[in-house]
Amino acid sequence: MDISSSVLLGIIQGLTEFLPISSSGHLVLWQNLLGFKEPELLFDIGLHLGTLVAVCLFFRHDLKAMIVETTGFLVSLLRRETGFGQSRDYPHASMLLWVLVGTIPTGFIGLWFKSPLEALFGSLGVVGFMLLVTGFIVLASRKLSANDSTRTSVGLWAALAVGIAQGIAIIPGISRSGSTIVCGMAFKLSRETAARFSFLLAIPATLGAMAVQLRSEGLSREALPTLAAGFFVSAVVGLLALKILMGMVRKGHLHYFAPYCWAVGLLILFFSFRT
Repeated sequence: MDISSSVLLGIIQGLTEFLPISSSGHLVLWQNLLGFKEPELLFDIGLHLGTLVAVCLFFRHDLKAMIVETTGFLVSLLRRETGFGQSRDYPHASMLLWVLVGTIPTGFIGLWFKSPLEALFGSLGVVGFMLLVTGFIVLASRKLSANDSTRTSVGLWAALAVGIAQGIAIIPGISRSGSTIVCGMAFKLSRETAARFSFLLAIPATLGAMAVQLRSEGLSREALPTLAAGFFVSAVVGLLALKILMGMVRKGHLHYFAPYCWAVGLLILFFSFRT
């Protein structure tokens, strides 16, 4: 892969990672169009690391508060100045707890179903069908937005359900952001809380996936310039896309992406059956 292809895929990753249109699905599509017959899994992770940086920058205040509050809460517990029942007084520490809880089912799905799920990255037909599914998922947000829930505490069952949704979104064509945000809204979380939890939950998942892939594939020196270009572009474009998406989520406009998912999904299925 040359630098220009890396930059192009970095732009695609940055735009599609946060918009609910499936970054993995679009990467599989463009890799096929550019002539990469085998899935570039290590390169995909490099691109995801770039968008991970975008998440950390966008939610830097939340991450800082989570660290500070969790430290303060643990110190208070050790000094017996507070109890576990008072965890509601530490909302950012609670958010960190639910992120860790949600990571458990994601990790389980990723480890146990890694090989069969990775095999799907070579199938355009799967990508097309799953994009149709993603369209219906984001369309459901319209009805859920009408409920206008104001719940800001994630809770055990919502954390586990969103973690499962994130694990299933490994399938190319299923939008991670779309499925996890809609799942959170289905558990009565406010739109903004569901989106915040979705993207904070992506941090350990991305780091874990990168660690597993680096261990199995390794990293050659020849790949570094290409990976660096894709990483930088996906980070910059991803930060802009994340700002756009959060604004749309607050307004309850997530379902606007449904027609796009259906159109691209049908187009991919049409060409996959012809080849």
